[in-house]
Amino acid sequence: MWRPVPRRAVLLALALDTLGEPPAWAHPVVWMGSSLKAARSRWRAGTPAGQLAEGAAGWGLGVAVSAGVGGLASHLPWPVQGVLLKPLLARRALFAAVQEVHDALAAGNLPEARRVLSWHLVSRDTATLDASGVAGAAIASLAENISDSVVAPLLAARVGGLPLAAAYRFTNTADAMWGYRTPELEWPGKVAAHADDVLNLGPARLTAGCALLAAGGRGWRVWARDRRATPSLNGGHPMSAFAGALGVRLEKRGVYVLNAAGRPPLPADLPRALALAHRTLLLAAGCVMLPGTWRTR
Repeated sequence: MWRPVPRRAVLLALALDTLGEPPAWAHPVVWMGSSLKAARSRWRAGTPAGQLAEGAAGWGLGVAVSAGVGGLASHLPWPVQGVLLKPLLARRALFAAVQEVHDALAAGNLPEARRVLSWHLVSRDTATLDASGVAGAAIASLAENISDSVVAPLLAARVGGLPLAAAYRFTNTADAMWGYRTPELEWPGKVAAHADDVLNLGPARLTAGCALLAAGGRGWRVWARDRRATPSLNGGHPMSAFAGALGVRLEKRGVYVLNAAGRPPLPADLPRALALAHRTLLLAAGCVMLPGTWRTR
């Protein structure tokens, strides 16, 4: 039976996250990304069924290895578990990227803001986005990635220990690298994308609920109406909650509109979004560490 990561180890991981990321050579998520890239280079199947099988096998092997390593680590003392959990979180990196976008916009450097947004936060083309579009995309990415990059691994660690946290992080990384509806990735990335959807069902809704609580209930009508407006099964929950809480319209042209009656986002909304994100994470962390909620030590 997988043992949950102790609360004190989770607190240690969150504290260590304030110090930044470990070097690339020692970062397990970087290792995961490298293995996913290598697996993709070995795909040879020409039929959809063959591509689906290749992608499923690559994802399954990666999850098995990640969970296996996590299982071995779960028997180590709690401080070591905290150290090992930290790289599976990305709170500081996420917040720093959003702050960089704000700083560039505040300095009037739109090209730099677009570059940072594209490099750190979104996969969409940012070349035609104006300042409002860049700010909106950064807010949407912040909301979605709070769930994917922080709340989800924390919840996984408390439910299924380091094995589940590592398996989740591998799946989420696989979805980020393979989960696109392009001719090359439509079939190979399908299993990883669907697995990521399943694993994020709880975290996305917990994140949205905590965001609404952190905003004093403001935005719940927008969340109730727009949470299913995005192609993503889960992303619409935290994004619509943030859109409503901040009173802004979040839009990806031709894909979704959240809080259509809201005002266009401004660069000055990014510090407000970060403050809301901080409060959301405090509430979410409190929820996953409630005494008696999970088996604990």
